[in-house]
Amino acid sequence: MAQNWAGTYEYRAPRIEVAETIDDVRRLVAAGGRVHALGTRHSFTDLPDTDGTLIDVTRIDPAFALDAEAGTVTVGAGTRYGELALWLEERGWALRNMGSLPHINVGGAIATGTHGSGDRNGVLSGAVTALRYVGADGDLHEVRRGDPDFAAFVVGLGAYGITVSVTLEIQPTFRVRQDIYTGITWDAALADYDELTSAGYSVSVFSLWEPDTIGHVWVKTRLDADDDPVSDTLLDGVRQLGDESPLSGMTNVTELAGVPGPWLLRLPHFRLDMQPSFGDEIQSEYFVDRRDAAAALSAVRELADGIRPHLIVTELRTAAADELWLSPAYQRDVAIIHFTWHNHPDEVAALLPGIEEALAPFRARPHWGKAHRFDRAAMERVHPRLADARAVFEGLDPDGRFVNDHLVRVGVREPR
Repeated sequence: MAQNWAGTYEYRAPRIEVAETIDDVRRLVAAGGRVHALGTRHSFTDLPDTDGTLIDVTRIDPAFALDAEAGTVTVGAGTRYGELALWLEERGWALRNMGSLPHINVGGAIATGTHGSGDRNGVLSGAVTALRYVGADGDLHEVRRGDPDFAAFVVGLGAYGITVSVTLEIQPTFRVRQDIYTGITWDAALADYDELTSAGYSVSVFSLWEPDTIGHVWVKTRLDADDDPVSDTLLDGVRQLGDESPLSGMTNVTELAGVPGPWLLRLPHFRLDMQPSFGDEIQSEYFVDRRDAAAALSAVRELADGIRPHLIVTELRTAAADELWLSPAYQRDVAIIHFTWHNHPDEVAALLPGIEEALAPFRARPHWGKAHRFDRAAMERVHPRLADARAVFEGLDPDGRFVNDHLVRVGVREPR
């Protein structure tokens, strides 16, 4: 049976069809029945599943198209970010940011509000200026920034069609170094969390929820020159000269210890040419207003003893606000609390309600593609434009061709 990338979700769809062209997608949609897009399979739930036909879009030609004057690139939605990054770098261009895994496909990452890190960097979806999708009528449609309801389409969860290509903002290439800081106490971090997260272009904290110290802080510094200096201290911690971290010993991690390199080999945590992350894992993630970061982290710390036995690592990141209706960063700068769990499904399922209850006062939004316990009512409490997005999707797909159990459960589509 087909599984997600980590092997921790098994798709129930009776058919998976691999599309080689956009015309293949049109033909499969026009054939009738329920359909849904399938990318590089990095979701951890039934979000991309269906009781009909899954359409794998990862074999469609990337059809890269650079518009240097507009500062954009158009690419097939099934293309992995790392492949797009290599193509751009060869031509002197870059994306503003990347997720921790360059293996994820562009369309799926955008549709779920996936992100990298950085106080001034939005989620990856914010770079979209246009997208093309096959709708319920089997025809190819295009929406562009500025069109009515564009803000509903971008983080669209596959709820209205099969996205086949996207246009993204780009910028000239740049270089980055990664440094690790250790010894930062929870007291110092929570007293000035903004100073911690603003220490670089992109900052990630890898934590095991230990009692005293917050963990290993990865600071990715955007360089004007390779010999730009970096600080030897951060809050009450110090910069390591080596590359020891919770991910140390993993050969699939991008280069650390302050070695400058091109953006595409430093912004992700993992290398494109190797299997990413840990494998055999479950992931959960929650987004809170950055102004509530210290209080939200303190609330989760109360649960640390129960979390730790089932945790591989937590990653703490930030992202800038946007105006995309179903984005986890809609109209608020966010602090992000991520959990990479061991494949302990029963124990993780038992932990999530307590974590979500602790984060409820902060109107935490879950990552759409990762494990959570939110239902329609809970989503409506934290996503103020959910009903508006649902109305757009229902209008585009009145017969429910793209409806699945997950979208109904979280209130993105009406039941059929």
